[in-house]
Amino acid sequence: MALRGKLEVDIELKSNADKYWKTIRDSTTIFPKAFPHDYKSIDVLEGDGKAPGSVRHFHYAEGSLLAKSSKERIEAADDEKKTATYSIVEGDLLQYYTKFLGHIAVIPIGEGCELKWTAEYVKTNTDIPDPTIVRDFAVKNFLEVDDYIQQLA
Repeated sequence: MALRGKLEVDIELKSNADKYWKTIRDSTTIFPKAFPHDYKSIDVLEGDGKAPGSVRHFHYAEGSLLAKSSKERIEAADDEKKTATYSIVEGDLLQYYTKFLGHIAVIPIGEGCELKWTAEYVKTNTDIPDPTIVRDFAVKNFLEVDDYIQQLA
């Protein structure tokens, strides 16, 4: 079993790419309000919460299978290209993965868009499973964001 791995997901969404990207970029404010079943709060610890170098602390809702909390640093963000990269720098996930890097890209497709999410990770040991639970949580969130935007339209 390899310690290093990568998970990739492509999701077709109904929402306009610009609206979807704006919602993702405003997740610090929007997610705890729109998805309290998943997020208690998201606090900006460093930076503005959007620019590279910013650090955000996620507090997940009770019963989260994922983690109780995590801190992520925004490594790169390009609003024109609608891409962002983040790394987990502290929290429960790091018990299992010494590295966890996520990439998000929102690509316009007709009236809607496609979201590409990739996670690169390094396991703490070979007995640790691939982070499919993280992928499943991300996919659920991305679809919920799409539904949220559609309800606002």
